[in-house]
Amino acid sequence: MLVTRPQPAADRLAGRLRGHGLSVQVAPLMRIVPVAHDAAALARAPGLVFTSAHAVAMAGPGLDRPAMCVGPATADAARAAGFRVTVGPGDAAGLLPLLTGLDGWLHPRGTHVAAVLPVPGVVVYDQQALPLPDAARALLDAPAPVIVPAFSPRSARLAAAAMQGARAPLRVAAISAAAADAWTPPPAMLAVAETPDEPGVIAAIRSLAG
Repeated sequence: MLVTRPQPAADRLAGRLRGHGLSVQVAPLMRIVPVAHDAAALARAPGLVFTSAHAVAMAGPGLDRPAMCVGPATADAARAAGFRVTVGPGDAAGLLPLLTGLDGWLHPRGTHVAAVLPVPGVVVYDQQALPLPDAARALLDAPAPVIVPAFSPRSARLAAAAMQGARAPLRVAAISAAAADAWTPPPAMLAVAETPDEPGVIAAIRSLAG
């Protein structure tokens, strides 16, 4: 396993995968960096839409305000920050029907998003690309298959570019069809999660691991 998620999500996922008996190396290909934003506007908003747990950490206290969250992991972070949470189905497309009548709500988000929502966005962090570490490169230069999870189209594009020319046969567990399509050229094996969330990706990983 080669986990390329940003920290701290990478270490959390690695721990869960090791619990399934998999050998895991962590090599984040992005880091989350806060950016200057209008914190007062977020504090005034009657509610917030979260499509990433990273945004929750930078959006200020919930103060018992409502929050619409893309999936369970983001919802957990929002609850811990003091929001009253409505949980979506796990992806932006499934969240769209819930985003009606939200006058004054805002969407704290990253610089790069998989989908534009019908709620005004406020960029609160950047996802800066990182180079592939030497230890990960050595793993990819060996002949054994390597499983790589892809949690977004952008992370899939970054990983596919970083791993071009790898000797190891790559097996990709994609969170969605869009993430799978973003991995070009196609990997040796591909599994798309049945649900667009971490448990779905872990199930796809286990199928690729046999």
